[in-house]
Amino acid sequence: MKLNIQKWSGADAITCARALADKPYTLFFDSNRPTHPLNQWSFICFDPVETIETKNGTITHNDTLIQETDFFKFLQSRIDHYNFNDTSHIPFVGGAAGYFGYDLGRQIESLPDDTIDDLKTPDACIGIYTHVLAFDHTNNEAWFIGDTPPDITDTPHSTQNYNIEWQANISEDDYLTDIQKTLDYIYAGEIYQANISRRFESPLPKDFHHFDHYEDLRQINPAPFSAYMNFGDLKLSSCSPEQFLSVTKNNVTTRPIKGTLPSSENPKNLTTSKKDIAENTMIVDLLRNDLSKTCDYHSVKTPKLCELESFEGLHHLVSTVTGTLKKNKTAIDLLRSCFPGGSITGAPKIRAQEIIEEFEPNRRGPYCGAMGYIGFNGDMNTNIIIRTLIYTNNKAYLQTGSGIVADSIPEKELQESLDKAAKIFESFEKQDREDVA
Repeated sequence: MKLNIQKWSGADAITCARALADKPYTLFFDSNRPTHPLNQWSFICFDPVETIETKNGTITHNDTLIQETDFFKFLQSRIDHYNFNDTSHIPFVGGAAGYFGYDLGRQIESLPDDTIDDLKTPDACIGIYTHVLAFDHTNNEAWFIGDTPPDITDTPHSTQNYNIEWQANISEDDYLTDIQKTLDYIYAGEIYQANISRRFESPLPKDFHHFDHYEDLRQINPAPFSAYMNFGDLKLSSCSPEQFLSVTKNNVTTRPIKGTLPSSENPKNLTTSKKDIAENTMIVDLLRNDLSKTCDYHSVKTPKLCELESFEGLHHLVSTVTGTLKKNKTAIDLLRSCFPGGSITGAPKIRAQEIIEEFEPNRRGPYCGAMGYIGFNGDMNTNIIIRTLIYTNNKAYLQTGSGIVADSIPEKELQESLDKAAKIFESFEKQDREDVA
């Protein structure tokens, strides 16, 4: 089969996303940080031809429960079903897209089940898309993939007064205690690192419009791997700075972030920090091992180690690990072998996840999973679901954490977790903002 690809001369990405945002299963992969080297492409996926959700080992396909229990195998079969001939230069011209929640990892490894699943979100929500708008920001070009182009009617953005009152599921004192207990596990030799988080929540105002707020968020905290996803009662707004897994013609890349400092401080303090460099290097080693499960022997390299990247409010250390996918392996095999990302679990991964389960009272849901796409052509691009709002049950949820290593000081780790949330908290504050383009 051949995909129908045509030049798009209509509205820009944000206008199109705003017009389509209220339709369930509309996804907006929004590269909106022009200074970032990976900022070239944005995609809007809408009107999926199939939907796939999984929860606790069961799979729902097009709202019908099916017998298949291996989610990854089933997802691969649905991508293969379409057999599209894609020779386009556009990275994504259709395929599977959505999110893979942290708790999808329970379908890969046997983990304790001690947390409360109060959000009851699917472990993954995926659409199969043959309707995509693709925007090349570098060359100022755009394309529509599909049969009938969408009718875009621009709806003006409205600034809202949010009245958000955040409450944490773990007190600051208890969080400090959890960090100290994590340090005890490290000193006892059980782990090298664990990412411990806590969750904030607030009821939403009656007239809250999710995409209007996303536009405020992307203006305050632009990020290269941002996204807005509408799954009906469940919506996600992400300003993630972290790429999880990318596959382009069998070339694999992952870019873990570990090491954080407020942007008000001298970035040299981060690039010379033994603690932050050690934190990053541990996760690089873990990811090298994960990539080696599906990549060619000796192809796994680390071309960049602990390089500085600065965002609104924060400096980060970012490394790059690459590899070449084995000929008998797919992007979904790679995702399964690396999931969830090591930067938001710790090392060793399974023991770190067990400790996370011990200290965090609620299931993470989408948080610390991944969102992105896997194309009909076999290419993939995903982020790590951090700096992300989860909207469900008429509430907003925001989770944030910190990687604990032997040199960690509990009070500083607490502050780091708050620094990571600061821009998202700010996006709910009443203020005069420029008109959102």
